[in-house]
Amino acid sequence: MPVLFGVILGVFLTLAGAFAYDTTTGRVANGLSAASAGGHAPMVNWDVVGENWHGLQTNLRNAGEDIHKGWKRLTS
Repeated sequence: MPVLFGVILGVFLTLAGAFAYDTTTGRVANGLSAASAGGHAPMVNWDVVGENWHGLQTNLRNAGEDIHKGWKRLTS
């Protein structure tokens, strides 16, 4: 029973988080074009979520490489 409650709570929190993010950034799915929200579609659109996720991964990899290069300079 606690596992089922946890899954339901997780789904609810995920949807609430996406809704809150879209609402605060002006990306609400209100029938307007993406251009009206600064060129960004709502996060609830899975293509947008995928693009944002890949962008985050790329930024983290670049930051990791920069840290690694800086560490090598300090230790050599």
